[in-house]
Amino acid sequence: MIQINRRPAAHIDTGFLRCNRDSEIMAHLVWKTELNTGIHEIDAQHQRIAQYINALDDARQTNDQRAVGRIIEETIDYTASHFAFEEAMLEDAGYPFSTPHKKVHEIFVRRVVEFRTRFERGESVLGELHDMLYRWLFNHIRHEDGAYVATVKAHLHATDSSAERIVKAQVGRELQQGRAGVQAKQGWLKRLFGA
Repeated sequence: MIQINRRPAAHIDTGFLRCNRDSEIMAHLVWKTELNTGIHEIDAQHQRIAQYINALDDARQTNDQRAVGRIIEETIDYTASHFAFEEAMLEDAGYPFSTPHKKVHEIFVRRVVEFRTRFERGESVLGELHDMLYRWLFNHIRHEDGAYVATVKAHLHATDSSAERIVKAQVGRELQQGRAGVQAKQGWLKRLFGA
């Protein structure tokens, strides 16, 4: 678990995420309930992503480049896991726009990987990366994720289940069936991130 340092700060309220901003360019995000989708698993994952964004700022404050690199990697890994979970949930719920939603995720992953590459080359990308992550999280939750909430909640209610249980069941079925796509999915993260 990443430790997040809290420091005294002025508050900027965007209506959804409140930013604790000090004299530096970056700002800490404080989760506001208006961003909750009402789907527990998704809300918890979104809050975790906000914690990674704050941890990135904390590492920058200490000028610990190794910690920054580690946090960038953890952010990429966790976000990819979240996307896989969310995409499986949308597919299971029969959300009609799951393919475009997945494309938005793919574009985001490519952008973050580009930032990682620039960081590894020694470029100063932290302010730009933090700003992009903040804006993306805020806009993605409000727009793309907000669009699927009714469909997923109706599906969860109809199946009297949780998103986590549905996704686990779907992955289990795929593994038992030995579908070729499952092997491709398992290797996707390794190929994409070079792990």
